[in-house]
Amino acid sequence: MKSYDEQLEHLIKEALAEDIGDGDHSALSCIPADKRGKAVLKIKQDGVLAGVEVAEKIFKIAGHPIIFIPYRKDGEVMTAGEKAFEVEAFVHTILSCERLVLNCMQRMSGIATLTRQYVEKISGYGTKILDTRKTTPNFRLLEKEAVRIGGGTNHRFGLFDMIMLKDNHIDYAGGIEPAIEKAWRYVLQNKPGLKIEVETRSIDDVKKVCLAGQGKVFRVMFDNFTPEKIKEALLIVNHEFETEASGGINLGNIVAYADTGVDYVSIGGLIHQAKGLDLSLKAEL
Repeated sequence: MKSYDEQLEHLIKEALAEDIGDGDHSALSCIPADKRGKAVLKIKQDGVLAGVEVAEKIFKIAGHPIIFIPYRKDGEVMTAGEKAFEVEAFVHTILSCERLVLNCMQRMSGIATLTRQYVEKISGYGTKILDTRKTTPNFRLLEKEAVRIGGGTNHRFGLFDMIMLKDNHIDYAGGIEPAIEKAWRYVLQNKPGLKIEVETRSIDDVKKVCLAGQGKVFRVMFDNFTPEKIKEALLIVNHEFETEASGGINLGNIVAYADTGVDYVSIGGLIHQAKGLDLSLKAEL
């Protein structure tokens, strides 16, 4: 798998190509190519800042030379009226990067802000907040980075870095026991070290995983379990596997889930329910 920096560079180049096409004709038509200028990223809404390092990377990929001065760091609490950074570059570079920078930072800051709310809600517990694969196609890299900036923990990045036997896998494979056994043989033969997680839909499923998964499964997921059912399931698991709760968890009930003692809580809403925050990039004359 490519490194984060390599993936980010690819994302940025593809996004710039999508936006610029055969040229930023708005800028080309009225601004000399050699004109340089400054712009400031203005914060217009309170929240958690995310995407400053990404913004710097965008400008550097789009044009040289640039001077990038960050005033705030990723992960810091931001307040309306503050400045996040200042950039000096060719004006054409600033204008061609403006929308991509804002799209990334507004989206990432919204995700980081929502994630921070969840993390702070259960700060007194040992449970960790996980994201999911419910992401925007081709933007997962930065959505998961925003979760990390907000204080959450990244789950698997894709289908390739962990085996997760979910309900459909189990049904197609003929049940929990054969699914685990086939997955374990596959790991031994093809991907030594690849971890296996199994989704359960009932207490009976949990018992099956505990029997069939010894030495093979590393984490049990409780899908759509109530907090009371999770407590019952945890007694059965007895710390022999990592545990994860998923399904229907929100800011209103997250504390009840953390109070069970489950190791992780995965929340798709960290990403698909987050709202972008208000930022603007303005010319500094």
